Amino acid sequence: MNISNDCYVEIHYALFNEEKEVLDGSRGGEPLPYLHGRGNIIPGLEAALAGKMKGDIFTITVAPEQGYGDRDESKVSIIDAESFAGFDKIEEGLLCQLEGEDGEPQLVTITLIDEDEVTIDANHPFAGKTLNFEVEVVTVREATEAELRDGIVG
Repeated sequence: MNISNDCYVEIHYALFNEEKEVLDGSRGGEPLPYLHGRGNIIPGLEAALAGKMKGDIFTITVAPEQGYGDRDESKVSIIDAESFAGFDKIEEGLLCQLEGEDGEPQLVTITLIDEDEVTIDANHPFAGKTLNFEVEVVTVREATEAELRDGIVG
């Protein structure tokens, strides 16, 4: 069966940067499940998987606009260090969840800590980066009605 819209798919992947360092991946763990055509993974990777079948192994380079988008400097801000009073410890590079201006949880990375201020970046850590994937298709099947209705729970 070839991967097409509304298929349940599981992949193993490794994500490399330009220096061939592994940034993320599923090897050594469970494969990544997703529903094809539902926007569950970045557009460039989903497009590359279309038509593939179980057992296919391939590499793909995804430009930022088909990955996590370009960096948006307006998503970098400086906040009062007191906002982190409830945290045991903060350090540069820490990924944490804060309440955004709209009251919704927002994932941010701490990029700089001064005495009274903390610089946070709400861009995805891979925003603006060209992504190099090595992918193995592990499972391809028709999605169940429940999966199509409820999505993948993982």
